[in-house]
Amino acid sequence: MNFKNKKNTYILSFIICIILGYHFWLFLRPVKIVDVHKDGDVSHILVKSFPLTDEGKINWWLENEKTIKFHYNVPQSESHKSFTIIFWDFGNGYKEKGDESKDDRFCFSDLLPPKNCIDKSKLFYISSGKDTGISFVTDHAIYRIKKDGELVKMNSH
Repeated sequence: MNFKNKKNTYILSFIICIILGYHFWLFLRPVKIVDVHKDGDVSHILVKSFPLTDEGKINWWLENEKTIKFHYNVPQSESHKSFTIIFWDFGNGYKEKGDESKDDRFCFSDLLPPKNCIDKSKLFYISSGKDTGISFVTDHAIYRIKKDGELVKMNSH
């Protein structure tokens, strides 16, 4: 192997290591809850570094549910029968409402304008109903917890 081929091999190996390291870091960084907003039976949790996979999102919730209930009183159910928790990507923070015709921002009524909105980037939501039980909704599918505790993928959307 000549010098040029060795050099190219080292460069390629270095680039691959950087890419793998970045992806490893993406999967291992902790989730940060930035803020929580409540509106009746609906809670909005603004997060950074949320898991990327459906399994990761559901497992994160199951592992952190009690902590979130203790620190943020979520889920908060006024009717004690149903609740919804929506996880939003906090992205670049709170923003002004912007152009209403685009409908690309979600605004919180419990924050004073002008910076009371975030870009609409829903990551995950959980709903619980008296008749339906707990459902986890991701971009790819809906999952339900059966009475025996088994997690079942219901369908893809």
